[in-house]
Amino acid sequence: MADRHLAADTPELRARWDAFEFSPAWKAKADKAIAQYPEGRQKSAVMALLDYAQRQVGEETNTQGWLPLPVMEYVARYLDMPIIRVVEVATFYFMYNLVPVGKFHVQVCGTTPCMLRGSDAIMSACKARGMSVGHTTDDGMWTLTEVECMGNCATAPMVQINDDNYEDLTPERLDAVLDALAKGETPKAGTQEPGRHTSEPSGGPSTLKDMVSENHDYRGEW
Repeated sequence: MADRHLAADTPELRARWDAFEFSPAWKAKADKAIAQYPEGRQKSAVMALLDYAQRQVGEETNTQGWLPLPVMEYVARYLDMPIIRVVEVATFYFMYNLVPVGKFHVQVCGTTPCMLRGSDAIMSACKARGMSVGHTTDDGMWTLTEVECMGNCATAPMVQINDDNYEDLTPERLDAVLDALAKGETPKAGTQEPGRHTSEPSGGPSTLKDMVSENHDYRGEW
């Protein structure tokens, strides 16, 4: 599992991020999120605003983004809520990065279904490319994290890289995904199993076959 801790609150961190504020584009998204809630309930938008802040940090650093403490303090002021409440949310949900990450955040699921389907080999493939758990490579490209179940058990093993999931992986298929990302390409997300569309049985369905191409009504046949 990832070591969840806040980045050290150093003078260097303050010098870089104390002046953070939403850009016009992200401010418009933040205000729209707040407007979805009743008057006086703006705190309910904290998860959205943390996500927007992390994405803006990512744009400014050419990484997947993270949440320095001064940025979380800005979100707290924006929503008029105690900073500890914002930190509680940020530290609870793994979608928020608490320390700097690379351009690509490779999160490998190691929970039982993925483990039984070969996640150890997936982790080894990452390490063979110079990644190590909890660290960012020297070129700033890759951060490797081991995480718990992300809900793709039917298509295990899987990894999440930034906003996309890649499933039905083998070391070779993962290498192809990582090579494409390194070249600036956008590899196909989802299952990497040839001929498989989503999470249907590998090799095709064995029952309800008429549902493949249309919403077939079986009731008259039962």
